[in-house]
Amino acid sequence: MKKLSQLLVLFLISSPLFAQNVIKAPKGYSQDIGNMISMLDNLKQRVERNVRGLDQVGTDFLLDENANSPGAIIYHLAATEAYYQAYTFEGRGFNAEERKKWETALNLGNKARGEFKGKPITYYMDLYDAVRKKTKELLKTKDDKWFAKKNGNMSNHWAWFHVMEHQANHMGQLALITKRIN
Repeated sequence: MKKLSQLLVLFLISSPLFAQNVIKAPKGYSQDIGNMISMLDNLKQRVERNVRGLDQVGTDFLLDENANSPGAIIYHLAATEAYYQAYTFEGRGFNAEERKKWETALNLGNKARGEFKGKPITYYMDLYDAVRKKTKELLKTKDDKWFAKKNGNMSNHWAWFHVMEHQANHMGQLALITKRIN
């Protein structure tokens, strides 16, 4: 009986954690697009957990001379998502104004290491939040037929899958970096 009650306690404690790990289309989206939104938002929440509460030293932290700071990586995630908005919804790359805003973040490297510092983590998260809000608004206007449509050399679905996998890669990078911040 004691073992059964221990298992029940363990189940009750852990079940809320598992309940959050469900892919479910939010209201107002077609099934496949909604599932992608669910996954994108889940990844974004996990990215946020890695950087939440970083002070300025943490936001600007460079693991080594070739690394990018957590702030720059968040900016990069927003830039990548903004690029795929232009590509999938308008069939184009960045225009001159968008390149000015996003290009350094899109490419990262030496220029980004010099440019993206001295701003709080909330600055970068606000950019990321604004881009995601626009993504969700734009995707809400589309259906699964549009999602499957080929756009250049890839389908819209694949393009947004790439945004998702890109976030997952950088989420791991952010986890590593933030564990190294003293």
